[in-house]
Amino acid sequence: MTPEEKARVFIDNKLEKAGWVIQDLKQVNPMASLGVAVREYPTSTGPVDYALFVGGKPVGVVEAKKDDLGANITTVESQSGRYANSKFKYINYEYNIRFAYEATGVLTRFTDYLDEKYRSRTVFSFHRPETLQYLLNQSDTIRNYMKHFPEFDTTGFRKCQITAIHNLDRSFAENRPKALVQMATGAGKTFTAITAAYRLLKYGKMKRILFLVDTKSLGEQAEREFLAYTPNDDNRSFSQLYGVKRLNSSYIPADVQICISTIQRMYSILKGEELDESAEEESLFEMSGANSQPSKEVVYNEKYPPEFFDCIIVDECHRSIYNVWNQVLEYFDAFTIGLTATPDKRTFAFFNQNVVSEYSREQAIIDGVNVGEDVFLIETEVTKNGAHIMKQQIECRDRLSRAKRWQQLDEDVDYTQSQLDRAVVNPSQIRTIIRTFKENLFTNLFPNRKEVPKTLIFAKTDSHADDIIQIVREEFGEGNDFCKKNYLSGRKTGNCVKCIPQRLLSPYCRYG
Repeated sequence: MTPEEKARVFIDNKLEKAGWVIQDLKQVNPMASLGVAVREYPTSTGPVDYALFVGGKPVGVVEAKKDDLGANITTVESQSGRYANSKFKYINYEYNIRFAYEATGVLTRFTDYLDEKYRSRTVFSFHRPETLQYLLNQSDTIRNYMKHFPEFDTTGFRKCQITAIHNLDRSFAENRPKALVQMATGAGKTFTAITAAYRLLKYGKMKRILFLVDTKSLGEQAEREFLAYTPNDDNRSFSQLYGVKRLNSSYIPADVQICISTIQRMYSILKGEELDESAEEESLFEMSGANSQPSKEVVYNEKYPPEFFDCIIVDECHRSIYNVWNQVLEYFDAFTIGLTATPDKRTFAFFNQNVVSEYSREQAIIDGVNVGEDVFLIETEVTKNGAHIMKQQIECRDRLSRAKRWQQLDEDVDYTQSQLDRAVVNPSQIRTIIRTFKENLFTNLFPNRKEVPKTLIFAKTDSHADDIIQIVREEFGEGNDFCKKNYLSGRKTGNCVKCIPQRLLSPYCRYG
């Protein structure tokens, strides 16, 4: 086989997985299936490698090349464009072919000629025939819609949020595939992202958006904020306008527009595997050795093809999109919006240096959005060095149900500070910190105050948060209302770090 023939074997396989029936010219029957790909179909300027038919009508072309041409694949665009502007023989039609692919055995690029200033892009695989049929039935393309976003009502928005939305609109209009929102914690990244999602669904005519997180608690927070959001231009809540679903199984409902998922679960969904919820409790960023693991390989999934999502919003993108899990993002043919307060060089590089918002913590303090601080360090021996557990019976607890059982240790166990509050719970360590805080509250910390000030305590997991809540109530001799679990919010109602209306305990830490 020649290199090009070998490449066509892989191309045939990709087309078939995407739902296309492949035919040779001598046996051609464009009506044999919704999607038919005919090899070496004659046109007025020569035979095209593959002619794509949907519902019996010609809609696209595929130009196949050998694998080592991947570095020069854009040079093939003129050839596929020539075939798309040619006339297919033996068929009468009065329109231009709209879709073009350039493909090797390892690389596929796609162009929609209806896009203004159409631009080819790399896709994981060919679009399904149903997708091309859907696109043909629309009055325009998503990329064209996004060039004509209306101005939005800025009432109630902070200046940094308005800037981010304006720049996101501009980024979408310029067909930039990735955009980074850098915004200080508490300034309203999630609220800004929900506003962008609303505009993309309503005005960009997107079908489905994925809100991607790396812990279950972040997903729960995002779900609450989506459900509570009400746009300025409609009296109905977001959930009354669009379906919102936080994924907790391997099934994605087709009738929801916002899917909230951990990146771990999305990977398992694409692999067709179930995932235990305990795997979503710990941030990928904090997992020991996570960055040294080999990259997760993703394969084509017929139920959830690459075109399933039109946009992916990645919360805390600085810690979950590299190395191991990157292919989850690369699988989907979607715009990507990153949200972070603390980007690094990798973050800027991943988002093509397209930073639509740069709102630092220092600026947030100057603007009064956040408050500054003095550092009062409480460090215990266990926090610093871990501890030693002697051989004995110990209490074990299920992280989700909190069901308890006793287990006999066969030998002494040493645990490290990184295992504290995750694999090992040490209530005495928590109590020491809370008691030290209480003892210094009206002397070293707030000498001029007589009431406990509004206090935010960061926890590592939901289970850790529950432990802290119980100990805080005990140490201060107070009831349920004194300390509650909640989540940071940056809503336009002003519920930021500076003015949280009660003492809150957040079950995650954005700083890792």
